[in-house]
Amino acid sequence: MNKIAGLFVVISSFMTAQQQMSLLDCEKAFQTNNLQLLAQQYNINMADADILQAKIWDLPQLSGQINAYNPEGKKVFDVGHAKGAQVTQLIHMGGKKKNEIAFAKSNKELAQLQFSQLLVDLKTQLHTTYYNLYFQKLKLENINKQLGYMKELLSAYKVQSAKGNVSLKDEVRLQSIVIQLNNDKVEINKNILDVEQNLKVLTGITEDIEPELSEAEAREILATQPIGDEEDLKRKALENNADYQYNMKLIDNSKLYAQWQKSLNVPDINVGAGWDQNGGTFRNEINLMVGIPLPLWKSNQGNVEKANYAIQQNQKNAEYQKLNLETKVQSLYRTWKNQYDQLAEIKATDLNNLDLVYNGMLNNFRKGNVSLIEFTDFMESYRQTALQIYDMKNDIIQSAEQLNQLVQTKIFY
Repeated sequence: MNKIAGLFVVISSFMTAQQQMSLLDCEKAFQTNNLQLLAQQYNINMADADILQAKIWDLPQLSGQINAYNPEGKKVFDVGHAKGAQVTQLIHMGGKKKNEIAFAKSNKELAQLQFSQLLVDLKTQLHTTYYNLYFQKLKLENINKQLGYMKELLSAYKVQSAKGNVSLKDEVRLQSIVIQLNNDKVEINKNILDVEQNLKVLTGITEDIEPELSEAEAREILATQPIGDEEDLKRKALENNADYQYNMKLIDNSKLYAQWQKSLNVPDINVGAGWDQNGGTFRNEINLMVGIPLPLWKSNQGNVEKANYAIQQNQKNAEYQKLNLETKVQSLYRTWKNQYDQLAEIKATDLNNLDLVYNGMLNNFRKGNVSLIEFTDFMESYRQTALQIYDMKNDIIQSAEQLNQLVQTKIFY
């Protein structure tokens, strides 16, 4: 009785450690809890702070002087007869502030595009991980079903082999299949652990997640196809891909930076007013003060040239990104199409027939209508085919999600 109670405790604890979640549930948790996404958001906040900083003018400067020694009266710190004060303000010329603010605003747009691209990348990772877990679980279920029967059969053959009723060769043949199935199970369990770990990091949920996806929903997802041909998908990708838009925006950003650096060659003006008690021509005189550097050379010419080179560099990078994006879309579309067509050749009746033959082989082997060699050969073939079909379905969805990641607009209907 105690053993049964203990078993119920173990089962209940295992069940409570898992959460059944749809993909939409996982997305909501991801948007709320994903630490990478939350951290990246601060880059936009910091860009806002840079814009605020760019709008702030230099503080006015107050200075003053007092007499240190009066040689006529031979008096130290004769403050009562000699003192003065000045207030000056640096005035930026050449549109420096305007250019600095424009550059800071451009940096914020870049930060927003980086955030958008990270959101797409992580969301794609979430989708591919979720579907991968779903198919790994199906593979494990299938392997466990085969393993359960084969272990029972092997156990029975071991008894009969010990009695001399069946040959040791037959026992070893069954043992090899059980070993292979166990190896498959270990590998699948390892994959499940890796996928679950990734899913926990993405969603911020510490419990194991059980995909809430029906077979009908999976079939519907597999049946969806993209609207448009390769050229349409390339055009949409160039219009919507945040990473490519970032590289295009980087050209404008570098032009604004070059314009700002060029404006720094224009001398600034210091203007102010000063009061002097006795040191000037008049007593208590008020003076206007103006100061400007002599523009004998361009003091920021090196940074201007560097900024111009950055424009050319970013233009070349954008050209590379355009070519890279177009070729990736083309390659992924063709990969998806080949996988889709390959699975489409396998009809639903074929899959049903596979299960019918599997069940028929089990029944006929139990009745002695099928030899052990025929049975084990079929089981090995069935094991490989079942796993390959799950992998084919998984690969189609993975390719579709990666294509979505590049195009970044709804294309599958």
